[in-house]
Amino acid sequence: MTTSSAPALWPDYATPDSLAAIEEVPLTARKLPTSTYAVLDRAAGLWPDQPAVTFLPRAEDWEEGHTRTFAELRTEVHRLVHLFRSHGIGRRESVGLLSPNTALLPTALLAAQTAAIAAPVNPHLPADHITRLLGLGRARILVAAGPELDPGTWRTALAVAAELKPIALYALRPTGATGTGPALENLGGTTVDYLDAAMATSPDERPRVEPNAHDLAALFHTGGTTGAPKLAAHTHGNEVVDAWSIAANSLLDERSVIFAGLPLFHVNALVVTLLAPLLRGQHVVWAGPLGYREPALYSHIWRIVERYRISAMSAVPTVYSVLAQVPVDADISSLRFAVVGASALPPTVRTAFTQHTGVEICEGYGLTEATCATARSFTGGHHRPGSVGQRMPYQQVKTALVDSKNNWLDLPPGTPGVLLIKGPTVFAGYVTGHGTDGLHLDSQETVRDGWLNTGDLARVDRDGFIHLIGRAKDLIIRGGHNIDPATIEDALLQHPHVTGASAVGRPDPHAGEVPIAYVTLSPDAPEALNRSGHLIEHARAHLQESAAVPKDVIVLDSLPVTAVGKPTKVPLRIRTVRQTVLDELAAAGLPSDPTDVDCRFDDARLTVTLPRPAAADAADRITAALGRYTFAWSFTEA
Repeated sequence: MTTSSAPALWPDYATPDSLAAIEEVPLTARKLPTSTYAVLDRAAGLWPDQPAVTFLPRAEDWEEGHTRTFAELRTEVHRLVHLFRSHGIGRRESVGLLSPNTALLPTALLAAQTAAIAAPVNPHLPADHITRLLGLGRARILVAAGPELDPGTWRTALAVAAELKPIALYALRPTGATGTGPALENLGGTTVDYLDAAMATSPDERPRVEPNAHDLAALFHTGGTTGAPKLAAHTHGNEVVDAWSIAANSLLDERSVIFAGLPLFHVNALVVTLLAPLLRGQHVVWAGPLGYREPALYSHIWRIVERYRISAMSAVPTVYSVLAQVPVDADISSLRFAVVGASALPPTVRTAFTQHTGVEICEGYGLTEATCATARSFTGGHHRPGSVGQRMPYQQVKTALVDSKNNWLDLPPGTPGVLLIKGPTVFAGYVTGHGTDGLHLDSQETVRDGWLNTGDLARVDRDGFIHLIGRAKDLIIRGGHNIDPATIEDALLQHPHVTGASAVGRPDPHAGEVPIAYVTLSPDAPEALNRSGHLIEHARAHLQESAAVPKDVIVLDSLPVTAVGKPTKVPLRIRTVRQTVLDELAAAGLPSDPTDVDCRFDDARLTVTLPRPAAADAADRITAALGRYTFAWSFTEA
């Protein structure tokens, strides 16, 4: 292969002004690889002997990384593709992946996308949730962390395999493991073996049939910020175009080294720190299996940057909040910038990290249903405060008003509304089932005429920068007045001892909802802050409208996150409604057990059930009390 196509493939993309010139060239003229396998094949042809991935066994062993070249990575993928296909698996089925990051996991993921469909799932979800997701995705082979790497995940994998009865269950070993692993359990009808041992005798010829751009590549479960996670299907074309949008960054080239610490069941890890570097020929250094959750990593992080000459890293806001406090004890001059995603970056974290390290943070915005990234910000004075970045090439964005009849009405440019996205990264749909014809997909009304409803409230300025306002489903509606919880959270976060804030609506019989907030505090916070009055007054002093002042501020040890680490308000809403019901029962003089009040949240609908009391007058009093609220509730019959 040659690099003669490089000028068309890699445009100048250093500033917001680059976008118009990039889009003058049709996407088809970029000659992108047709699949994620083609991305790997191209990299192995262009840079066969250059390092592709280095895996650290753990933070303490940061000098003992295990490295494979692009050619070696391709050879491993070839062996695994043949192994998977030897079991008769095809493009209408999936390979379930349950593991923290380890050296063979990227190989398994790429091979699964080549031979069938990859289905990475958070291994720490409950076993029944994993079984539901992988059963829905028609997983016929499971690849999971073995007993040495993660004993808990291996037990989960065995439980899932007992239910799904896959063709094979393969165990992954820790990075750098030597010798023979411990004996594995026998599952009748299912092949059980170590993946490295099974692939050793598999042929390394290239696949006879390669996927195309329209084939499904992966199934990623959504963050579940407003209910149970869904299984979103990505095509090879979705992933390649999104990875190209990220790799087309003029600040980095083939000599750049990327640091990765997010789990590979997260689309950010796949697209930003695996596929995009493969497209550009960049070396990726992966943290140990715990990634950024390994406390010891922060003691060594700056020496890792110096040792491997890290150019960029990708993480979530909480990581940068911690790094802003870690003394810089090494030469980190190679670090050009840091990338942040998954949730909004507080301005205080951005400022603290940059002042501490001299490194700018590039914020991004995206969602699983749009593959990964839809917007990016810039360094070198091009950051636009208040925005999450400019839309990426070939992705269109606009805002709409979603009326009471669920009509989507276009709004003028710059007008706040629900953010819509259209383009080559919009997903193929949610998996709703499967049959002999393959997986059944349905966008479930999130896509109309190619436009994806993100559920985020935003405005888009004339240069294509997206300014998020909040989640449409997170709005607190007080007496018909919409209150953005972000304004309350921003006000509370201005307090020097508040480290996290999440505002929700508490049911109110008169106003429908009133705002309350949950916060976390720094370890040195004065005891007085555990009483809500002080923080309520602090919020009042920083809010523009009195209706937004929270009625209560509750201190928690931590704020809830989803299975993929995104902040979620669902547990807080449930907690708030349950407490409202218990307060009403107490006011009516009725005994109550918190465990009897069952609150469930499904998308925008929260329902409450509680046992019907034996006495008719008690049931009448409950009906009278709860009938004043707008949430749905009912009695369960004995």
